[in-house]
Amino acid sequence: MANKVLRKVTHCIFDMDGLLLDTESLYTEAMQTILDPFGKTFTFDVKEQLMGLQTEPVAKFMVKQYDLPIPWEEWVKQQHANTRKLMRNAKLMPGAERLLRHLHANKVPFALATSSGADMVELKTTDHKELFSLFNHKVCGSTDKEVANGKPAPDIFLVAAGRFQIPADASNCLVFEDSPNGVTAANSAGMQVVMVPDERLSPEKSSHATQVLRSLEDFKPEQFGLPPFQN
Repeated sequence: MANKVLRKVTHCIFDMDGLLLDTESLYTEAMQTILDPFGKTFTFDVKEQLMGLQTEPVAKFMVKQYDLPIPWEEWVKQQHANTRKLMRNAKLMPGAERLLRHLHANKVPFALATSSGADMVELKTTDHKELFSLFNHKVCGSTDKEVANGKPAPDIFLVAAGRFQIPADASNCLVFEDSPNGVTAANSAGMQVVMVPDERLSPEKSSHATQVLRSLEDFKPEQFGLPPFQN
């Protein structure tokens, strides 16, 4: 991928699942548990189409994709039950804590913009309450009434930018994402976006990101005009 011009930013906005928290393997387990009675398999090519989507679109897609004899509302019910059992064990992704604490120590405003609902954010961050309290604010797409359309629409990132103490201009915001839908949403919002994709994702699915990294550990804040790490 050709090098892209990196502009200075003043605010950061983070996705959560698969980017800050290692929830994707837990999601896969929760999905597969629903499909097991029907003899179906949740494959990665299906999973990558769902990344970044809100609850209802995911449920409708899965019921249709696998031709399941249940309403999408039943899928949501089972998915919530499964994830509630699993998500309490969500671990931080490499580099996530270091970056968040660095931004906080240097007074760089940052927000969370996740497609998860507020209740699921609370559950997934059970073991990381103090770290997630550092966010300026959290926008939970599936339960936030101001987020009219989920990713890949730009709504969630525009709402997040507007809720900083002094609302941030989109051009001054840097989004961190792991999903193609999230990157598309950030682009549509007029924001730069650093992508840390699943290693199984084909390169063309990440070509629209401003920068692609293997891990948050590889992020260099000074490339976007932010204070550099001191260690």
